[in-house]
Formats: sequence, structure tokens, C-alpha cells
Amino acid sequence: MTNARSLDPIFRPRSVAVIGASRDKSSIGREILHNLLEGDFQGPIFPVNPRSPMVHSLKSYPSVLDIPDPVDLGVIVVRRDLVLDVVEECGRKGVKGLVVITAGFKEAGEEGRRLEAKLREKVRHHGMRMIGPNCMGIVNTDPNYQLDATFAPTHPIRGGIGFLSQSGAMGAAILNRAKQLGLGISMFASMGNKADVSGSDLLEYWDEDPDTTLVLMYLESFGNPRRFTTIARSVTPASLRLSAQVLRRRRPRASSGS
Repeated sequence: MTNARSLDPIFRPRSVAVIGASRDKSSIGREILHNLLEGDFQGPIFPVNPRSPMVHSLKSYPSVLDIPDPVDLGVIVVRRDLVLDVVEECGRKGVKGLVVITAGFKEAGEEGRRLEAKLREKVRHHGMRMIGPNCMGIVNTDPNYQLDATFAPTHPIRGGIGFLSQSGAMGAAILNRAKQLGLGISMFASMGNKADVSGSDLLEYWDEDPDTTLVLMYLESFGNPRRFTTIARSVTPASLRLSAQVLRRRRPRASSGS
């Protein structure tokens, strides 16, 4: 599996577990599960909640380890202090893709930064790929998947735009506006803290996707501007000269992403 193809368990999963799915209609865990069902995801969905045997009319499991079938993608919506244990269970289960919605990591101070470093280490130890933490989720409108693993209020329409947003609020606003304008989305990712999967990774991934003809990115930081510029030039060689000049002038601060 190439580096780009390593993102297939995230964007092209055969099955999804929502770890932290809730019966509370006001909760993010419930909203993500609802969007997966409303979006008509084309595979099995497994709610994980140790206190509820049924969530949103689906059988629930106490742990991802209790799910009898394989799980490609785990969407994690639990308290920050539970995230590392849940990721370890996902690794033992053989889950290869994670979307960590939970906040309170490096954006919350030094303790959160230490936890995020441990999270990244655990993800890489198990050979998984991860979007997040502190993100809004992902979308793939391909009819073979119809994956809406977000808590956004707008279901995008099908189209050719690959859209990345480091800000969840900005992502939700642009998804809503795009739908109003009739602009279709192939895939969407709310990146959050970019502890593992970066903007550069997604640019490579979408470059290999025949259904993505345009890439739109809202990024607040670059971890490796040179790598990003090199990849962007290879994707659109005639249009990135100005962007490269801007990157050199601004000398963006380093982060663990892109």
C-alpha cells in the first residue's frame, strides 16, 4: 500500500465503528451516527457505548474489541482521558483508519500537547492513519461509500471538489455555501490538529483520485512547507509559482502537520 493508499481505510472503509455513540440527541456522538445513517453509508455501522445495548436502533457494543466483524474505520468521540485506551483497543482490533473528533489536545496547552504526542506514537505503533484530533470528521460522496462521518449540519452534494479545512467552523460554513451554489464535493476532511495525516498527504491522495478534479484547502499552518510546495507543483505544475513565493516570504511556523 503506497503512502496515499494508506488513507483508503479512512475515506473508503468497508465498515465504521462510532466509539462514543450516544442516545443523547444533542451529543456529537449521536450526530455522527445519525449522519452516517442519513447519508446511507454502504457498509455496516457499529455503535460503541458500554452503557447502552442499542443506539439509534442499532445494536451497540461495550468496546470495539467486542464487535464480531472487521472494522476499517473508527470514529472516536470519547472523553480526552479515554482516547489513548480506545486507540489501543482499535490497534488490537486491527482497525487501520481513525478519525479522532475529541478535543483538548495540543490546542489546550502543555498537557494536551504531551497527550497528543502519545496519541501519535500509539497510532504509528499500530500502523494506523489518523485524521485529527480536534476535528469535525470526513466525507466521501462516492456512491460506493456514501460516507458522512461528520457532525456538520450539511450533507454535501456529489461533485469533483476535494475540500480540506483545518477549521471545523470554516469547513461547515463552506460546505453549506457550496451546497447553496450547487457545487459538488468528492471528499471532505476537517483536519483539526493534523497529528498524523497532513495537508500534503491529502493532496497526494486526491491527486490519485479520478473523481477529484479540483482541490480546495483552508490551512492555518504548515509543518513542512517545502514538501507541500513540491507536491502541489507536481499536481498543478503551472499554477503554484506564486504560492511557493508566498510560502517562502511568510516562513510559516512549524507544526506536526502537513
